[in-house]
Amino acid sequence: MKGFDEKFSDFPDYILKITNEIWENRGLHTLHDYYAPDIVVRTPLGIDFGNQGVINATMNVLAEFPNRTLLGEDVIWSGTPETGMLSSHRIITTATHVETGQKIRFRVIADCHAKNNQIDDEWLIRDQGAIARQMGQTPKDRAQEVIEMQEKSGIVKPPFTPNIDQDGPYLGRGNDNEWGEKYADILTRLMNAEFALIPHEYDRCCLGEYPGGVSGISHGDVDAFWLGLRSSFPNAEFKTHHQIGREDKLMSPRAAIRWSLTGKHEGYGHFGQPTGAEVHIMGACHAEFGPWGLRREYVMYDEVAIWQQILLAEK
Repeated sequence: MKGFDEKFSDFPDYILKITNEIWENRGLHTLHDYYAPDIVVRTPLGIDFGNQGVINATMNVLAEFPNRTLLGEDVIWSGTPETGMLSSHRIITTATHVETGQKIRFRVIADCHAKNNQIDDEWLIRDQGAIARQMGQTPKDRAQEVIEMQEKSGIVKPPFTPNIDQDGPYLGRGNDNEWGEKYADILTRLMNAEFALIPHEYDRCCLGEYPGGVSGISHGDVDAFWLGLRSSFPNAEFKTHHQIGREDKLMSPRAAIRWSLTGKHEGYGHFGQPTGAEVHIMGACHAEFGPWGLRREYVMYDEVAIWQQILLAEK
């Protein structure tokens, strides 16, 4: 790969190896090499700038969960080494909470742009709802705790919304592979309340992995998830921001979509009684296709960040 260290055989190898080197091998200092000095990192809980902020955040997580492992499930990517590449990296992470001894497991999807051996733009979504539940809290309770801790410390960091976003160096939209196009169309139709498409587009034995560590099987669980999300924000604007489709040797056709849902919490669904709060949801999905339709779906958004926006609007 032009511009990348020759120890990396391809882009997925680069992403998987540096993740292991940084987190599990404790090579936090390598972030000065692998992350650009002015990197923009967006998470549902806020936006940060610069690799020193990434180092500080990584140390904070490792102090709380010192034995954290990051197991790469898949890297769905687009681009070229010359123009820059965007990886959508799906991770299963395991850890033990240092104070309580509680063992947890959750997923992460990180979209990273890399060029010349450095990541310079990132969108990172952790399943904070799954973490909260395994630690004995609801996502709403955890959101309230975050708000109170920030107020007490005097360091208030607003959740991510488009009005605080700043452009980084990556302005691409992915690729035009047919599987990315297909999955983007499915998501758009679901957000247009076309739930009748599920039996036609999803394999009858499809498996779904949804926020909060929830696993689903078959059409009923897929319907319950997407209907519960859309009904909570029935008039919110859905946008796809990035889409990738890939066909790789020994793998099913796959797609990665980064999307958002922005609008008022004005319906019943996954987030309880309507409050009218303005909410922005940063979302990411991966999908795998088979002979009878979409066979595996992985959806990621941060329930804690959503509840934080709802609770802050009530103040």
